[in-house]
Amino acid sequence: MPQRPDIKDLSLKALELFQLCARRGSLQAVATETGLSPSTVSHHLRNLEGSLRVQLIDHSRRPLVLTPKGKVFLRNIDDALHALRKARAEAAVGDTSDASFLRVGAIEDFDSDVIPSLAVSLFESMPKCDFVYHTDSSHRIVEMLKNRDLDIGITATSNERFPDCVERPLLRDPFVMVLPKSLEWPPAEVLNGKTNLPFLRFSSNLVIARQIEAQLRRINVLPAHRFECDNNQTLLAMVAAGTGWAVTTPLLFSRARRFHTHIEMHRFPGKGFARTLAVLANDDCSRSVLDLVETSVRDLIQEKLIKPTQQNASWLAESFRLLD
Repeated sequence: MPQRPDIKDLSLKALELFQLCARRGSLQAVATETGLSPSTVSHHLRNLEGSLRVQLIDHSRRPLVLTPKGKVFLRNIDDALHALRKARAEAAVGDTSDASFLRVGAIEDFDSDVIPSLAVSLFESMPKCDFVYHTDSSHRIVEMLKNRDLDIGITATSNERFPDCVERPLLRDPFVMVLPKSLEWPPAEVLNGKTNLPFLRFSSNLVIARQIEAQLRRINVLPAHRFECDNNQTLLAMVAAGTGWAVTTPLLFSRARRFHTHIEMHRFPGKGFARTLAVLANDDCSRSVLDLVETSVRDLIQEKLIKPTQQNASWLAESFRLLD
């Protein structure tokens, strides 16, 4: 008669490590992410298999591969672990002092002005917490949240959603035209191709590029272009050199201060459009931690980005703003 699993010896830590190993396919990757040694991770997995009296992982293969029984077990514990994390987050409402680990991802738009100050602020507010910060594009931040590689993301929103996502609107960032200061043509005529100046565009794989292209198609404008890249600084450097014009946002324009003497921001001709930035989190993220991150980010955006930008371009007062 087969022995029954010794359920009383199952630990939440072992279950979480097994789930991580199944996703990462590597003991070393899980050890690095959790701060444990590979031998400790392996010990937890062996204990879990011993308690269940079932082999969950084929330990002879690299990357790690689940056995058929391991795949069934993973499916059964995924929902249970999610429910446990959510309950733990709800129990911690109002208390950030005991937070022990937080992974925050943000788009590169914030990496010079907001994220350094946010890191200092959170470090002081959560003295027991270990932090991991990651900077990437919007679609990568969303992907990492989906895969639970991040707890909180600060990113541009899109039509893409994923289950169990908490979304808090943060910033309205309108699209603007950026022209060389030396150019005497009005923005509307530049947009409609009355000059020989080419359109310098963001790489088409970026969320911001798709938003701009969609608007240009809506107004039936198909400007000639000779240059495409995924870096706002490079685009505005090209505009500053007088080689073309670009569509960007006040947030991105504010990061290119060294070019401001040679470039100028203008309202987008005709009907304006904007992107929305938001704080995203998985629904098992502690609400008190999420509140703290959101409040800190809002304060920093207002002080470091919105205020100085509106001082130099008062016409942005209504359109470049925090969202309720």
